[in-house]
Amino acid sequence: MLLRRVKCLLGVTFSLFLMVISNTSIAQENEDSVVAKEKRAFDVSEVIFGHISDGHDFHFFSFNSGGVEHPVSIPLPVILYSPQRGVSTFMSSAFHHGEKTVEGYALLTDHNMKEWKLDEKKYHSGQIIAVNENGAPDAGIKIYDFSLTRNVVQMIIALALLVWVMLFIAKKYKKGEGVNSAPKGIQGFMEPIITFIRDDVAKPNLGHKYEKYLPYIQTVFFFILINSLVALIPGSANVAGNIAFTMLLALIAFIVILFSSNKHFWKHIFWPPVPHGVKAILIPVEILGIFTKPFALMIRLFANMVAGHIIIICLISLIFIFGALNNIVGYAVSPFSVAFVIFIYFIELLVAFLQAYIFAMLTAVFIGQAFEGEHHEEKVHV
Repeated sequence: MLLRRVKCLLGVTFSLFLMVISNTSIAQENEDSVVAKEKRAFDVSEVIFGHISDGHDFHFFSFNSGGVEHPVSIPLPVILYSPQRGVSTFMSSAFHHGEKTVEGYALLTDHNMKEWKLDEKKYHSGQIIAVNENGAPDAGIKIYDFSLTRNVVQMIIALALLVWVMLFIAKKYKKGEGVNSAPKGIQGFMEPIITFIRDDVAKPNLGHKYEKYLPYIQTVFFFILINSLVALIPGSANVAGNIAFTMLLALIAFIVILFSSNKHFWKHIFWPPVPHGVKAILIPVEILGIFTKPFALMIRLFANMVAGHIIIICLISLIFIFGALNNIVGYAVSPFSVAFVIFIYFIELLVAFLQAYIFAMLTAVFIGQAFEGEHHEEKVHV
């Protein structure tokens, strides 16, 4: 019942969202160019893709003072190497959000991409390109970008946080705290989760080998969880919603699955126990299944973590879209948008735990399937 209500709520929200966009577009066509320019100032797609994509700074908000927009952000280091120009290092704030060039390099924005008429298939907003003395793009300069983008920095922060929490808990256990008495604080919060992953994820799917793979399963679960929770902080990066992040986790799982396999696994792939007439059809399917498993892990995590953030941004955008039509309407819509955002925000907290659990669970299932034949051997000997 609750799920149906949520679906209806999201359906109504997106219907209003599309209706407002359509009405705004019609209104802009009928008004003079100055008013139309003001109403187009808020670009929903730019805000959405700016949030879910990578960048060279942590942008929190912008404020207008004296007709000039002042963004509030934390710049990050830019590290570039060019065979023609050598190594260049500076902070991303030197670009002034794409308005200036630094040491022969420029930061692409939607504005200068249109000005230079760059191909959107080859270039994208936030990319750093080489420019000549006249400030125009120079395609003859090769660039290797080793910059610490916000996704990279946030992953390092999440990793440091994970290591610190685990070492802190281990130190507590070494002192005897939580061994003969009930654990307290963060130790009491983490212990049930660790026990749950061990007893309900690792043991049922990995059998007698669960201790061998438990550290990996636990690490994957908490690494995804911490990155997903940190991504809910305003201004942070949506690391778990980055396809490169999920692809790397899926690739690691793929390698672990292959190295865990045995002869029974490969025999089932290349000579499945089915009638000979079906083998010609089933063998290609089984070979394809080797690659679809990590692909499913990658897409599932990516899609779910991106979807929630887009819904939140769309709901917040309703305030500015209605406000562009009329200030009173904008203020009237604000409480409803904020209420929906808070509701979805709590749903995203649940999704963070759920997606980390599903990724860990499916990884354990796929690894268990790789050496499944060993269990049958043990039963026969018994």
